[in-house]
Amino acid sequence: MSRYDAALAVVREAIAARIFPAASIEVGASGGPSWNDALGTLTFERDAPAAAIDTPFDLASLTKPMATSTIVMELLRRGALRLDEPVSAFFEDWRGVERAAVTVRDLLEHASGLPARLVDAPPATRREFEHEISGIPLEYAPRTASIYSDLGFILLGFLAADRGGASLAEQFAQITVRLKPDRHSLTFTLPPEQRARAAATRPMDEDPRRGRVLAGDVHDNYAAALGGAAGHAGLFGTAPAVGAFARVMLKAARGDTSGPPPFTPALVSQFTARTSVPGSSRALGWDTMLPTSSCGTRMSGSAFGHVGFTGTSLWIDPERDRYFVLLTNRACGGGTLDQMRTVRRAFHDALGDV
Repeated sequence: MSRYDAALAVVREAIAARIFPAASIEVGASGGPSWNDALGTLTFERDAPAAAIDTPFDLASLTKPMATSTIVMELLRRGALRLDEPVSAFFEDWRGVERAAVTVRDLLEHASGLPARLVDAPPATRREFEHEISGIPLEYAPRTASIYSDLGFILLGFLAADRGGASLAEQFAQITVRLKPDRHSLTFTLPPEQRARAAATRPMDEDPRRGRVLAGDVHDNYAAALGGAAGHAGLFGTAPAVGAFARVMLKAARGDTSGPPPFTPALVSQFTARTSVPGSSRALGWDTMLPTSSCGTRMSGSAFGHVGFTGTSLWIDPERDRYFVLLTNRACGGGTLDQMRTVRRAFHDALGDV
């Protein structure tokens, strides 16, 4: 019996229970992958193509740590941005005494006071997004709590594009090329030949695209309104591509200085250190291990990671020298968020001795 059989059984049972139709997996260490596999089909349709290890998935909120936080890390390395810069320096509508002290760091740590989403449907332009987010009432005093916010990362995407002098997609491509990518790419825009074999999702009821199947089109309606690339969502990737990114982060987190910029031990340590905000497990774009989190109970205290609404997950454990990639398309008419969370916890716990 393989040491991965228990984790494989978790995924197979989830597919049988229609929590998601497709899954792609990679597990490895800083030296390389030790296991990868693909299960299920791209949709729940009877004649749907089988998932493959190079099936692209909509990574959803993995965009936050993998793309946006990495771009911010690069801007910080270059001296083009500071974590303590006030948000008011970037957006003319960000005004008011309660907002004055909010910084780039607060956005990264989900501690700005912003709510998760807008009350109304997403606006049509960047300028309208800026205006609505900057004017929406804060839900709590900044840095007194941490509430997960897509809105904060949308603003981070805007300010990173401005300070970087190029779009998020362009800046991220400039960074990922340093990772010596192969055909398993990470990208905000899938080429036509990859779109046709992407794991599909279905729009939410409030999305004007409802009734369609989204294959290679971003699931998140805010990211779609912003052209497919935003600070909170929009990235696509395969399990090997996410694994390659994870290895660079893992090596730096373990003190390896051979990685390309901005993946230095000092910066990676800074971005994965838990916030000082009371009761929060957040870091700078990343989440950290709690026994109640989606990574289960068997990660070490040094573990960090993130999940995505569509059914994606990446966790990295420097102490154990391991990374765990689980990509699914729960958002293809599959199970609930609670069901997905249960699957993730069982998957990671099954790999606790790997």
